[in-house]
Amino acid sequence: MFNFSTSLLIPALVLEDEPVQQQRIAKILAAFGYQEDEIFYAQTIEFALDICSQQPIQFMLVDLNLPDGNGIDFIQKIRARRHYQNQIPIMVLSAWNTLDVIYKALSVGATGYVLKEKDDFELMFAIRTMLRGGIIIDPTIAKQILSRFKDNLVDTNTNKEHILSPREQEILIHISNGLNSREIGDLLHISKNTVDVHIRNIYQK
Repeated sequence: MFNFSTSLLIPALVLEDEPVQQQRIAKILAAFGYQEDEIFYAQTIEFALDICSQQPIQFMLVDLNLPDGNGIDFIQKIRARRHYQNQIPIMVLSAWNTLDVIYKALSVGATGYVLKEKDDFELMFAIRTMLRGGIIIDPTIAKQILSRFKDNLVDTNTNKEHILSPREQEILIHISNGLNSREIGDLLHISKNTVDVHIRNIYQK
């Protein structure tokens, strides 16, 4: 049975314009113990920015395809604000799975990227990981990233700073097989925190 026990980051913001997805996320957050008045909902970037100006948001779930722009623009703008610089976990929950979009979201400050096609259990696991300070790479995305980096290994023009180390490749393989940071740490005899540091480095590269 899934263990929901974790400290909550309150208040939370959900930037999502689809009512069905809003309801889905609301149900999942309620299962963790969030109360209705602890979650703010926005359907547009403008409204979300306004909420963040008035409320000390601690956790964000952000869609990318929004009526007034791209969620990546929102993340970039919110990270430029002092209170939100590299402190607040931001999970992208999107139907878009192209590497260029994923890279862009991560480069502007997203700390997790999960595909909407995942079932509720997988989304719960991802949210719990982020609430606990962990880093999320969707296994499907991990496989794409690994493939891209393998292509770079045979490209003599690739900057070596952008090539994954053997350990980073190993961790990415385990993520693509569905293992979480703690499971990978146990398997490799390193701490969960060390695994998360490697994942952050993968994001940066």
